[in-house]
Amino acid sequence: MKPLREQSYLILLALAPEPLYGYGIITAVRELSDERVRLGAGTLYGALDRLTNDGLLVLDHEEVVDGRFRRYYKLTGEGREALTAETQRLAQLAQRAARRLGTPPFAFNPAG
Repeated sequence: MKPLREQSYLILLALAPEPLYGYGIITAVRELSDERVRLGAGTLYGALDRLTNDGLLVLDHEEVVDGRFRRYYKLTGEGREALTAETQRLAQLAQRAARRLGTPPFAFNPAG
């Protein structure tokens, strides 16, 4: 599997605990990235379409709240596998970087 784009990775990570709709995803990505990644609506929905077409996400449900339409997305099994694989790849890269920098390595436990 090819590495995920940072925005795609953060979107999948935002959806790992539960289904979310657009604004919830935007907020979660901003928090996960320490305010560094701010998705606009066009960028988000383009990425959601791409991730859905790739089989990593599915539409969970739709609802209307205060007259506004919300689509909730969730990870597929394949999406969770891709997220886990990318997290492991990034952890391995960070460990190699720590060795080169002479800083203490850290542990990644995908089960916990």
